[in-house]
Amino acid sequence: MADGSARTDTASVYDYVVVGAGSAGAAVAARLSEDPDCRVALLEAGPADRHPLIHIPAGFSELFESKVDWAYRTVPQARLGGRRIYWPRGRMLGGCSSINAMMWVRGYAADYEEWGKAAGPAWGPEEVFATLRRIEAFTAAADGAEHGDDGPVHVEDQRSPHPLTARFLEACDGLGVPGVQTAVTQHQGRRWSTADAYLKPARGRPNLVVHTGALATRVLFHNRRATGVRYLDGRRVGSLAVRREVILCGGTVNTPQLLMLSGVGPVEQLRPRGIEVVAESPEVGRNLRDHLAAGLVVRVKDVKSLISGRTPAGFARYLRRHDGPLSSNVGEAYLFTKSDEALDQPDIEVIFAPVAFLDEGLTRPKEHGYTVSAVLQKPLSHGTVTLSSIDPAAAPSIDPAYLSDPEDRDYATLMRGVALCERIAAAPQLAAHGDGYMLLPGLSGEELYETSISRYAQTLYHPVGTCRMGLDAGSVVDPALRVRGVQGLRVADASVMPSIIRGHTNAPSIVIGEKAADLLKEERQGNTGG
Repeated sequence: MADGSARTDTASVYDYVVVGAGSAGAAVAARLSEDPDCRVALLEAGPADRHPLIHIPAGFSELFESKVDWAYRTVPQARLGGRRIYWPRGRMLGGCSSINAMMWVRGYAADYEEWGKAAGPAWGPEEVFATLRRIEAFTAAADGAEHGDDGPVHVEDQRSPHPLTARFLEACDGLGVPGVQTAVTQHQGRRWSTADAYLKPARGRPNLVVHTGALATRVLFHNRRATGVRYLDGRRVGSLAVRREVILCGGTVNTPQLLMLSGVGPVEQLRPRGIEVVAESPEVGRNLRDHLAAGLVVRVKDVKSLISGRTPAGFARYLRRHDGPLSSNVGEAYLFTKSDEALDQPDIEVIFAPVAFLDEGLTRPKEHGYTVSAVLQKPLSHGTVTLSSIDPAAAPSIDPAYLSDPEDRDYATLMRGVALCERIAAAPQLAAHGDGYMLLPGLSGEELYETSISRYAQTLYHPVGTCRMGLDAGSVVDPALRVRGVQGLRVADASVMPSIIRGHTNAPSIVIGEKAADLLKEERQGNTGG
């Protein structure tokens, strides 16, 4: 794998150009390059994953608003006190898998049944879980699911779970809502991103060229067929030509932005900005859904939180043994539950972190505490990603339209979720260590829940859906991930998810990358008689 610092081959022609080296893109590029006769170029806007805090699990929030984070902000959200919500997005090799909380939560079969109805049986639960098993190198404690054990993605038990996490699980059991300790994408106490799982094993392949610091600015077309990608490398404009296909893996924000800048999208977004329309696709940038989280931060007594690891002794312990507080993924335990017994499936996730998570993770806590948050799993509200400028380096306009569904069901569900957080914090197993709310002292009941949501609700970093996959002609991509209206262009990332899952999106994003590589290999073999 050629180093991204080398720019001498930009005039070369590749079989495939992959844009974005994140959870899906790393998998696509590595799998395609397994064929030595297949030349693959991978473009990544950010740098290599060399920053030391990428690999120290508990250090991920230190990377927020750094050069390895896109650091997006939404438009003001009316139901969240007019706040612009911070959206961290990984901008480096590994993408969000290099900056996330490492929680391996696969989703429910019911989630993928929805996918199967929208996009065909190849995206149903049987196929998705089979792909997950192929991905996993799972050594965590048994959770009742069937897991793989020899895949590229290590999934392990936490090395040093915090004592408060056990108290949280006991409190949940006592309330009849059992939780589980998180299985994490780590290997021997270090983060295990898709850069680790896919790209680093591919380093020796001369047919895989990775360009870092290369911002894709436009997909190039000839007669509606993708012929290459233009990119910006510092002040220099470069381009890569492609024989077969371009695969966009930039994620739920960047992929629709690049499509629109390239002339694929809603006409009303393109023509007023002088962008030539290559293919009208009204749903590009629409159908945005995300998991919204709101909860409580509790001050603790007689126990130290994860900030105890942020000391010279804590770093020395981690560097020597790869355990202790710095090996924590922060979101150490979770549960799924139904806020309404009339429901067939869970609609709330509760996540426990043995640290005070303040200001969307942007403020370092100075006091010991813990955070318990409710996460809205199946939001009815949906938003958009639209162009704010024709400058590809400018952030697009992101409007998740949180809690905007006409019947206010999302808000009611999240209110019930925060009420459950209050009950968990009041359970004797945790109450023995609690010393009042850190952010909302003196509040309780509906006033507490409403204030928690309006002042402190934040994303759980799972935006999906802006390039929806489907069987219908209105979908942005078809079930083979081909962009409708053009040729030689596919999308493989969380933006194609036809619906948001009850779970976390890293695992299914990698599934999408693997399945995209399978589809491309099958077509290549069919075209060559293989």
